[in-house]
This record gives sequence, C-alpha cells and structure tokens, in this order.
Amino acid sequence: MDNEQKAIYNVKELGKGKTAVLGLQHLFAMFGATVLVPIITGLSVSTTLLFAGLATLFMHLVTGRKVPVFLGSSFAFLGGYAAVKAAGAALGYEDQVSLVYACVGIACAGLLYLVLALICKAYGSKRVMKFFPPVVTGPIIVAIGMNLAPSAINNCATNWPIALVAIVVVIVCNILGRGMIKIIPILLGVIVSYIVAAISGNVDFSVVANAKWIGFPIVGERTVFGLFAGGNIDGGLLVSAIITIMPIAIATMMEHIGDISAIGGTVGKNFIEDPGLHRTLIGDGVGTAIAALFGAPANTTYGENTGVLALTKVYDPFVIRIAALYAIILSFCPKFAAIIEAMPAATIGGVSIILYGMISAIGIRNMVENHTDFQKSRNVIIAALIIGLSIGINFSGALGATINPVDGNAATGAISFTIGSVSIALSGLAVASIIGIVINAILPGKNETFYEHPIDAGSLGKYGNRLETPKKPEK
Repeated sequence: MDNEQKAIYNVKELGKGKTAVLGLQHLFAMFGATVLVPIITGLSVSTTLLFAGLATLFMHLVTGRKVPVFLGSSFAFLGGYAAVKAAGAALGYEDQVSLVYACVGIACAGLLYLVLALICKAYGSKRVMKFFPPVVTGPIIVAIGMNLAPSAINNCATNWPIALVAIVVVIVCNILGRGMIKIIPILLGVIVSYIVAAISGNVDFSVVANAKWIGFPIVGERTVFGLFAGGNIDGGLLVSAIITIMPIAIATMMEHIGDISAIGGTVGKNFIEDPGLHRTLIGDGVGTAIAALFGAPANTTYGENTGVLALTKVYDPFVIRIAALYAIILSFCPKFAAIIEAMPAATIGGVSIILYGMISAIGIRNMVENHTDFQKSRNVIIAALIIGLSIGINFSGALGATINPVDGNAATGAISFTIGSVSIALSGLAVASIIGIVINAILPGKNETFYEHPIDAGSLGKYGNRLETPKKPEK
C-alpha cells in the first residue's frame, strides 16, 4: 500500500488542534538556530524571538500571505558582529555597546534589499532572474545546506546516542508513520530526544530554575534608538560598522533568492513571479532593518522550515504564521526560552542533519526539475565554481578567519581585504554567489527565459521555477 503523504495546501482540513501542533513543529525547527545567533553574539534571546515572529508576520503581509516562509536569525553576519566588537574593543567600548553599532550596520544592510526590490519592480523579476537561473541558484542552495552541515555534526558529537535518538525517530515517523505522526516527525524527534536526554541526566535545568516567568523582551539601551538618544556617538566606529557589515548583504540576498526558489520548488509554486521577488525582498529587508533597530540580529529566510515543509508536505502558510505567533508570545517568557536553551546540542544536531541535508537535496531537485543541462560545459563550470568556492573558502583557515557559527571560535575561512582602515571579510557563500552570477552572465550559451504559463501547484516542479522556452500548445 502506498503510504506517501499527500500535499496539503489548506490546513483547515486537519482541524485546529493539529494545526496548532504543526505550528509548534515549525517553532522547534527554527528555534535552535535562531537562539544560537544571539547566544554567540551576546544579543538578547527574547528580543530575537520577538522580532523573528514580527518579521515573519510582516513578510506574510507584504507577500499577500502566499509564501510559507519563516524569518529567523541569520548566521551570515556573525563575522560582521565579531569585527565590529573587535573594533569597538580597540577603542575601549564594551561588547554590548559595540553590538549596538553593529546593529546600525545590519539595519543599513537590510535597506540594500529595498534597492534590489526596486530594481525588480522597475525592470521585472523576469529580467532580474536571468542573472539567477537554476544553474546558479541550485548550487547556491546546495552550498547553503553543505555549509550548515558541519554545525549539525559538531552538535551531534556532544552526545551521539542522544542525536541518534532524534534521527531515528524522525526517520521512523516520516517513513512508517501514518496520519498526524507522519506530518510532525521533526517535533516528535525533538521531544523524544529531549526526554531521553533528561532521563539520562544530560540536561542542565539550572538556568530554567533561575529564569523569570514574564519579562519584557526589549531593553532600551541595547537598541539603536537608545544609542542615538544618548547623544555620544562615535562617528568612526559607526562608519566602520556600516562599511564592514553592508557588503555581507550581497550573500544574504543571493541566499534569499535561493531560499525563495527552494520554497517554490518544494510546494510547486513560482513565488518569484507571484507574489513577486520584489515583495519577498521587501519583507526580508524591512524585517531585518526593524529587528536590528531594536537590538535583534538580522533575519533570513529559514531553510530549516523549508526542510519541514518538504518532510510534512503541509504547505499552508497559515502554519508558519502560527509559529510566528508562538515566537512572539514566548519572547515574553524568559523561562520558556531557558527551557529551549537547555535543550541538548545533540538533539538539535540530530534533527539538523536531516533538515540541512534536505536543503541541499532541494537544490539538486531544483536543477533536475528545471532541466538544467549539465552536458553544457558552461553549466558544469558555473556549478563547480559555486560549490567549490563556497565550501573551499568556508573551511579554509588560510584565507583569513571569521566566526564559526557552532562555537564562536575563529575557524571559518573568508576572503579578507582592506579598504582604507576598514577590514572586510566575504564568506565563501558571498564570493561563490558573486562569481557564479558574473560567470553565468558573461559565458556564451545563455538562452533561458522564464516560463510564464500559470503554475500547476498540484504538480511539483511542472512549471514552478522552470527556466526554459515554453513549447506551443498542441492543437
């Protein structure tokens, strides 16, 4: 008997109870990575949760509630935070003060999204996306998953038996489960693994006992508004923060396009065309800028939740909005945040191995379903450069160190250079994205155009995100 889960585009057919649980699953999927960024940087976990939820709701509002996307903390800017903190320390500032200057840079980086959105609106996403065909976005998506995978392995290495519990539960529930069990494998993997860890004495609940039940998630002096209200602004550090962090947006915008393409490929819809790339860019950029102004990290479209979509096949964006509401509510409860922070790294690593792998698999599927022709040497070269540069630079300490998103130690490679007195480090993904776009633009043999026919959401990949010249309908 075929036990394959059918795609669900209207979650109302499952009922309110199951919908609430599905939203909880998306919350858990994003939570580990989202809170890890403030833990590494020193930003507030509660503020991060609040603006992850608010930014997600804003994204859904701007896109007409069509795109099942969650906006969580971006790892891409970790190197920028570290650089600004180092610059601030050299001037005698505490890390918390330097972080506020970094947030100014993040806010400016978010505004770059609006520039690209304006270009898309003025010239049409069809013209803009000629620079981002599947042979470019596909390998970028693959590289995103592959770059994240080591963090999952390092988390698993803290306690492999606990990690294996999460992995086994996810696999068994997804392959052998029926009904609701098949739809929430990630959530069940997290819960079962967490319980096993607690019973075996592998969870430290001391931070939970000391946490308050209710607390306001925004601290005035840790916001950009608090910085300017104080009146004592270091102009040099401010400019340095902006110049250091803004170029990172090049990589995150390419990641955004790749993620939106991946989400479209997952659910069988072309979100680049409808609601439009300019709308998703506005949602992501404004969400990032506002979050930074209030002291939260930059946001990005979350591949973890795309992985959940692929596993559960529940594609209704309403479920994501439920998760966003959970995040907002829980941002006012420090004790809950402490419970999640107490979750063993191995539990997060176990489910992340599957989710990050799903991201890379989606990138491969994106190229396959869009008929990317790898018999063409140009396509092989483009894909090879993107994957090779992204992975090679990211794990090469010889090119200059940035911050490892797993443990905060200087270990990850980057292309570093200096403009005046300001040092800038571009991650492997940023360099690979730029090179891929440029090589695709200048190499001959580019004859792909957007498929402009209506999207058949019931047939995954039949029309969505395909770049080819459509055939004339048969008479």
